[in-house]
Amino acid sequence: MSTPTVAVVTDSTSDLSPETAAAHGITVVPLIVTIDGDSMPDRTLGMPEFFVRMESSQQLPTTSQPSRGAFVAAYRQALRSASEVVSVHISSKLSGTISSALQAAEEFAGRVHVVDSLNLSWGLGFQVLEAARAAAAGLSVAKVIERVESVRERAQLIVGVDSLENLVRGGRLPRAVGAVGGLLGVKITIAVNDGVLSVVRPVRGSKAAIEFGLRWIEEKMEGTAKGMFCVMHAMSEDSAHTLSAEILRRFEPTELHVAETGTVIAAHTGKGWGVAFVPER
Repeated sequence: MSTPTVAVVTDSTSDLSPETAAAHGITVVPLIVTIDGDSMPDRTLGMPEFFVRMESSQQLPTTSQPSRGAFVAAYRQALRSASEVVSVHISSKLSGTISSALQAAEEFAGRVHVVDSLNLSWGLGFQVLEAARAAAAGLSVAKVIERVESVRERAQLIVGVDSLENLVRGGRLPRAVGAVGGLLGVKITIAVNDGVLSVVRPVRGSKAAIEFGLRWIEEKMEGTAKGMFCVMHAMSEDSAHTLSAEILRRFEPTELHVAETGTVIAAHTGKGWGVAFVPER
């Protein structure tokens, strides 16, 4: 098999596991999470330890984008074995990561192409995998980007969280919606819409939230049962197992992944679950 002429780079909010990234030749540049004054790359801490530290801390953890230098190093390494790079990242409306990537790309005379996923977690991850598969098939950089954009148009993401506190305090949701998350027993479903997060519906109880999420997915699938799915979770394995079983029962997944979110995503969502999916055309 010949070496692809296009290399693929993403950031750690794609929530691709190291094994998945390595299997597809994807370079992952980590965001940074800071907790109790300690700054470290995303996924340095395991999820149980991260939540213990977050829950015992007087301040919420903060997150920051990779530096320009981190992207320069990643692109330089990638271009040693490829002629061009497609770099696909978390929505520019949620993070400054794209800004760092664009600044770094300026050093490489048009050989690095930065794409805004307008999504996050596996809503981004499926776009990255599509780029890697297209690159492995030997497609041109224009065709790789075209394939990414096709997935971007169809990718959907819904998330169920126990509280909106982290998202509101971190600036990812307006304070006006924060009071909803304080209601006893209420779980919140959130979706990505044009690159930003918005509350879909407060639902009373975990089971009701999952059922609502599945009905929402059915609606967004627009009549088709086939598509790619990923169930994500942060300290919510039982919910992930329930969702995976229901997706297999209600749909015809061409792929079904289960992934643990990274610490950067979890710093904003807290404990919860998510489903990313791409309906088949």
